[in-house]
Amino acid sequence: MLTVIAIAAFVLLFLGIPMWMIFLILAIGAMTWQGVSMEVVVQGLSGTINKLVLLAVPGFIFAGGVMGEGGMSARLIAWVSALMGRLPGGMALTTITAAELFGAISGSSTATVAGLGRILYPALLKEGYRERFSLGLITSAGAIAIIIPPSITMILFAVMSNASLGKLYLAGFLPGIVVGICGAVYCVWYALKHKITSGRTWDLKEIARTTRGVFWTLGAPVVIFGGIYGGFMTPTEASMAVSVYAVIVSVFIYRELTWRQIWNITRETALLSAKVFIIVAASGVFSWVLTAEAVPQRMVGAIEGWQLSPVMILVMINIIVLVIGMFMDPNSAIILFTPLLWPIAEHAGTDLIHFGIIFTVNLAVGMFSPPFGLNIFVSCSIFKKTSTAVVAGLWPFFVTYAIALAIITYVPELSLWLPNLVMK
Repeated sequence: MLTVIAIAAFVLLFLGIPMWMIFLILAIGAMTWQGVSMEVVVQGLSGTINKLVLLAVPGFIFAGGVMGEGGMSARLIAWVSALMGRLPGGMALTTITAAELFGAISGSSTATVAGLGRILYPALLKEGYRERFSLGLITSAGAIAIIIPPSITMILFAVMSNASLGKLYLAGFLPGIVVGICGAVYCVWYALKHKITSGRTWDLKEIARTTRGVFWTLGAPVVIFGGIYGGFMTPTEASMAVSVYAVIVSVFIYRELTWRQIWNITRETALLSAKVFIIVAASGVFSWVLTAEAVPQRMVGAIEGWQLSPVMILVMINIIVLVIGMFMDPNSAIILFTPLLWPIAEHAGTDLIHFGIIFTVNLAVGMFSPPFGLNIFVSCSIFKKTSTAVVAGLWPFFVTYAIALAIITYVPELSLWLPNLVMK
């Protein structure tokens, strides 16, 4: 049965069938073969998405869209550039720092690439960075957004594993910073090697002006994390609160967003959210088949037979998820493979929250990995470049992410220290 399912999955994927439809086709086919009532399909579809935390997904998608078009991202970039633009590799460092901060607001990798890329790509070229480097930097930096909370990927992991979303959000801060530092070291080295300097001097007036301009933008993460960890809001409520906050700031304070634009963002949010929810619902039905076939238990039994050390088990998991990320979007991957890989990681003595961060960082790499990394297609669309041109500049950043991934995997305290400190 499992062999037939695996072969059918590859054939359907090769034919270009959407992932949610593949899940349903395989699940319904397997259930029909086993004589299972189709009521199980209906229960699986409705039961999987009947979780309050999933409502945070459209909230953060909408907030990210508003901030990208409402002038908040532009002010964020101007402020970071004023602070860091004079350092060696200043504009590249500005790109990474802005991605960290924008990711802490939007939670979406593709939104980060789209929101920051239009502004930073011309700035990088103007300052003397090569096109290949600039494309690779922006495409890879956007992936930080699914590591830094609030991350939509973490929301889905919490749904699939029953992990605490609050702990996952806290656990993502330090690993996200580690990824940024690894990228920053390479950017500084690149700038020094190619003798790229901004030619600018520190300007206190510019810093003060951009700080005033970004003040309301920086209020967004305060609303999110202050609300969640202050005990005032759940993550779902925080996503709705920051959506309202973003509209107020963009429409009434910055005055760069019209109600027509908000309506367009609302429609896009509805479409993107529907895509996420239908994948979640369909994968819930498919997970029933995997559970009925005892796939997780079989995998754990096989690992026990190999007698691998915990270190090698984590290496194996990283390799598996990296390959998965090359061919599947993070939402589908997290939903399908969390129930399969978590028992293996648990067998190796890995903490659930730590495993969630390892999984998320791997999928972040998948966001800019060929052949199907979503950030690659976003960059191709925004910058009017071929995928070959974009991928050519990504290889150094694969190395930086791999180094960060190794550190995060084998130093669990980076993921667990903050959650254990705040949420004992």
